[in-house]
Amino acid sequence: MVKEINSDNFNQETSKGKSLVDFWGSWCKPCLMLAPIVEELSNEMKDIKFYKLDVDKSPDIASQYEIMGIPTLILFKDGKEIKRIVGLRSKEDLKKELK
Repeated sequence: MVKEINSDNFNQETSKGKSLVDFWGSWCKPCLMLAPIVEELSNEMKDIKFYKLDVDKSPDIASQYEIMGIPTLILFKDGKEIKRIVGLRSKEDLKKELK
């Protein structure tokens, strides 16, 4: 399951273990196409916590991570960015990137 996070709980949620944050916007078509793929991965990859963050509702976090285009997925380990994936990708592609 993908949990919605925001400026208030971002640091707390991403501070321990592996977390994938989907930076998205409700008006972004590729973001909407990516959402079900991320949802499927969240059910399959139990070693990663999955989150989504609406860039319009939390512009401070989007700015902090210099999000220039969405969708952007950032993989964190113990609060530190370890991988960034920009744009719409296939499920197979994402699975490979996250392993």
